[in-house]
Amino acid sequence: MTQPSFIAGIPLVLGGNVFGWTAKGDEGFAVLDAFYEAGGRMIDTADVYSAWIPEHKGGESESFIGQWLACRGVRGDMKIHTKTGMLSRKVPIQIGSDGDPTLYEPDEVLRSLDASLERLQTDYLDLYYAHRDYEQLPIGQIVGAFDGAAKSGKVRAIGASNFKADRLTAALDTADAEGATPFTALQNEYNLVARGAYGPDLQDVCTSRGIAMLPFFGLAAGYLTGKYRKDADFEQGNRAYRVKDYRDAGEPILAEMDKIAGETGASLPAIALAWLVRQPGIPAPIASARTVEQLESNLEFTRLDLSDEQVERLTAALK
Repeated sequence: MTQPSFIAGIPLVLGGNVFGWTAKGDEGFAVLDAFYEAGGRMIDTADVYSAWIPEHKGGESESFIGQWLACRGVRGDMKIHTKTGMLSRKVPIQIGSDGDPTLYEPDEVLRSLDASLERLQTDYLDLYYAHRDYEQLPIGQIVGAFDGAAKSGKVRAIGASNFKADRLTAALDTADAEGATPFTALQNEYNLVARGAYGPDLQDVCTSRGIAMLPFFGLAAGYLTGKYRKDADFEQGNRAYRVKDYRDAGEPILAEMDKIAGETGASLPAIALAWLVRQPGIPAPIASARTVEQLESNLEFTRLDLSDEQVERLTAALK
C-alpha cells in the first residue's frame, strides 16, 4: 500500500488530548520538542479536547499545539491531524448518545474547520476526521460534508473515527459512486485489552481498500503501562476512572507483558505499541505522553522487534 500523505516520520502519532490540560507550559513544549527531535512528525488532536474539564470549552489542545508550531517554526515538517463532530455548544458529546447531527451539516463542518485552523495557526490540515458516526444521518450527507472540507483546499485528506464496518464501507462506496473524496484513515479504539472496535470485519475493509488504521488508546488510557495493578492504583490519577474498564480482561495481558519484558528488557508501553504495529492495516498507533519520560518509554517500541511467538502469545492472552 502506498504510504498516505498524512503519514511521516517514526511510526507513532503523538496523542494531543493531554496538551493544554495535563501537559501545558514548558513541560508540554518539552514533550513536543522531544517528539520532534526523535523524528516524530504526526500529532493527533480534536476540537473537543479538553472540554470535559471544568472551565475548559474545547480547543485547548489545538491552541497549545498551534502555539508550539508557530514558536518552533516547524509546521511544514509536521503532519497535523484533528477531528470534529463531538463538541456541541461547548459540550462534549459521548459515543452512544444521540449527540448533535447538525455538526455534520456542510456549513457547520466548514465553520468547525476554520476554527480549528485558527487555533492551530495554520492554513491547512494534513488529516481531518469525522470524530464519530451519526447513524441517524444518511451516509451520503456525511460523505458530502467532508468532501466539501477536502474541496475547500484546506484539508489534504479525510478520515473516519468511531465508525463500524458497514458504515465505513457505505461511505467508501458512496464516495466512489459520487466522485467524492474518500476517507483514507480510520481512528477507532484498539489495543491489547480492547479489540472489539477493530475486529476482523473492519480489518478486512481497511486492508482491502487501503485505509490506514491509526488506533486511539494504544496504551488503554495508561492501563498497559502497568501502573494500575492494586485497588488503590485505580483511585489515583486523571484517568483512573477510565482504566477501571480494562481491569478484569487486562490482568492476563499484563502478566504476559511482564514475561516478555523479562525476555526483552523492554518497557510495557513499548511492548503494547510494538504489538499494535504488527496488526493488519495499522501503520502507526496513537499514544499520548504527559512528560518527556513517558514519551521516551513509548518511543522505545520503535527499536523493539517482537518475535512472531511473542506476538502470538500477546494476542492469545485476551480471554
